[in-house]
Amino acid sequence: MKKITKTIAVAALGFVMATASSQAIAADSAKPIVIPTHNWSSQVVMAYVIGGIFESMGDTVEYVPADSQTVYEAIRIGDVTISHEVWQSTFGASFYNAMAKGGIIDAGTHAAATLEEMGVPQYVIDDNLCPGLPNWEALKNCPEVFATADSGGKGRWLEGPQSWHGDLMPTRLKALGLDDKYTVKFAGGADAIWAELASAKKEGRGIITFNWTPNFTDAEGFAFIEFPSYFDGCRVADGGDGACGSPKGWLKKAANYKFPKTHPAAYTAFTKISFTSRQIGAMAALVDVDGMSHQDAAKAWLAANENVWKPFTE
Repeated sequence: MKKITKTIAVAALGFVMATASSQAIAADSAKPIVIPTHNWSSQVVMAYVIGGIFESMGDTVEYVPADSQTVYEAIRIGDVTISHEVWQSTFGASFYNAMAKGGIIDAGTHAAATLEEMGVPQYVIDDNLCPGLPNWEALKNCPEVFATADSGGKGRWLEGPQSWHGDLMPTRLKALGLDDKYTVKFAGGADAIWAELASAKKEGRGIITFNWTPNFTDAEGFAFIEFPSYFDGCRVADGGDGACGSPKGWLKKAANYKFPKTHPAAYTAFTKISFTSRQIGAMAALVDVDGMSHQDAAKAWLAANENVWKPFTE
């Protein structure tokens, strides 16, 4: 009886090991991994960087333009495979709403911490164009410093595209009692923000614009305005008055729930991918500073950083 029991146990162990081995070497599907591209440089370059990593593993990749809010529903239903830049403050709600419905999973968090906020180039503070900055209350006394030809005599806040944050900034202006002195203009895309920043720097004038970190602007110096601290429930959508600033947050990755099954090797690599603020900023700088295309920037970054990304594939 002992011999029979031992034989059965050995056979069972062999089956488990064989099954595990079979799962470990399961080949990825030939079906393309669909990666979304949005409208800011680091996200697009990173799309091609991650796509290049997948392709180095033998996978096929497809890139599709996608709205940065509705992409999570697209991932949930399987039209898109992953999202590699899920910013907590801007997309966290959309991400978790999609997760609650089922079909989308949390694939891990980047090393980079994030902040998305209104701010000014460092020279605005260094040259004392608006004394008291970066404290938000200084804005009460210097709207004319930030006025533009299209701002109706008020100071202008240059926001990102309205699809990024909705009416978050107009609501904040009103809640802080600044709406009689400032107005919000929505940029058509990140490129429009960078063009305005370059123009303001050349002219030495004041500019308040939406920005984020990690980003290429970290190198030159950018000061985020210090608004009242964020807390859960302070925004209008959460029952507050909207006077608070933005939280520092995480940068996550999302995936369709079938991805681990259809592309086990690529999914495993995706869960390992974790970029730092400096690495993401360097990707963006290749486009926004060096003028490369997103595709060429990704190729250049991959070629120069094999020591960073190859361990993700092992």
